[in-house]
Amino acid sequence: MPKPETHRWEFQTRFRRHAFGWKSQPAVTRVRQAVAEIKKIAKRDALLAAEGAVLFLERVSPALEQVDSSSGAIGSAVNNAIADLVPLIASAPANATTRNSWLERLFDAHEADQIPYIERLAEDWGALCASQQVASLWADRLLGLTRAVLGPDQGQRVHFHGTAACLGALYHAGRFDEIGELLHGDNRWSYRQWAVRALVAKGQKAEALLLAESCRGRWTSDSEVDSTCEEILLSSGLRDEAYARYGVRANQGGTYLATFRAVAGKYPERPAGMILADLVKVTPGDEGKWFAAAKDAGLYAEALTLASRSPCDPKTLTRAARDFAETEPAFAVGAGLAALHWLIKGYGYEVTGADVYSAYFSTLAAAGRQGRTAEVKERIRNRVASEDTNEGFVRKVLGRELGL
Repeated sequence: MPKPETHRWEFQTRFRRHAFGWKSQPAVTRVRQAVAEIKKIAKRDALLAAEGAVLFLERVSPALEQVDSSSGAIGSAVNNAIADLVPLIASAPANATTRNSWLERLFDAHEADQIPYIERLAEDWGALCASQQVASLWADRLLGLTRAVLGPDQGQRVHFHGTAACLGALYHAGRFDEIGELLHGDNRWSYRQWAVRALVAKGQKAEALLLAESCRGRWTSDSEVDSTCEEILLSSGLRDEAYARYGVRANQGGTYLATFRAVAGKYPERPAGMILADLVKVTPGDEGKWFAAAKDAGLYAEALTLASRSPCDPKTLTRAARDFAETEPAFAVGAGLAALHWLIKGYGYEVTGADVYSAYFSTLAAAGRQGRTAEVKERIRNRVASEDTNEGFVRKVLGRELGL
């Protein structure tokens, strides 16, 4: 029987050792393209897609060794790629020989990872094994060195890249008691979290919560502990306690708006106003930064109050004045006046005269919807006339318009 033609992956020639220079964006683009190529194949051939995923994970770190990773963009791209590709490998209908080959190749790639880019692959090792039997075999293989690394003799401790893989394999194999025994006395969260998961799997959720809390310390991420504890309480049906203790802290997003959406999305039974108030409480002095979240939730009065309590980005306020002029003219006027207030105070990033004009005319347009143009213009005139900061920048821009 003729040997089937080997599939030619487009990403394969792009991901060679030191294939990328120091700029991260071209590398980020190529990583995303590779994942898209593999996922496209997965729609018709799960086994081939898994082979492609293994091949990509073997080649990605050597290819990226010279890329500037200081911004975190390339690291995030690779982490996202791993999150997308691990399930493809784990669920592929591979026979024992093929899966063992994949695991050996991935383990070698993980060991050779220099930066490292695929370090987190070890956390998914149990899933990659795909069965309890295979996971147990890998756990046995890695147990000796892992026990030495986690043992009580501090002087003999060395790093073993397979420690997390061993713990993950033990967990997937259902060998929960062994995890607890291995980690007894070791308080590092990166490993101790497996003991917490093992307790949860055994139904000992109260004990798991206490263990997670005991891991807090200088070298432990509070946000990771918060997320773990919140999930334990949620899985126990204790939603009120989960929100009260961890809801706000465990769902921090990249922006204030993202944080609000994350909390509100996880706790839809809670009024948006209550969630917003709780978030504002834990960020004293940053009230204005929650303006977009309040606007997004339709809490217009609260949004204007927040924008008046501490600095808020004038451009954000101006967009609100422009976008809501027809549907919520009173809110739009308030947002526009707030934008001009903070511009007069000297706030805003790289503010130009065009930004001032935009805030001014957007506010008047919204005022016109209410028949308040003359009143609002006079309010603006009085406020600009009294400007005594920012070298009178806003007055210089609007002076002719306001007759100043």
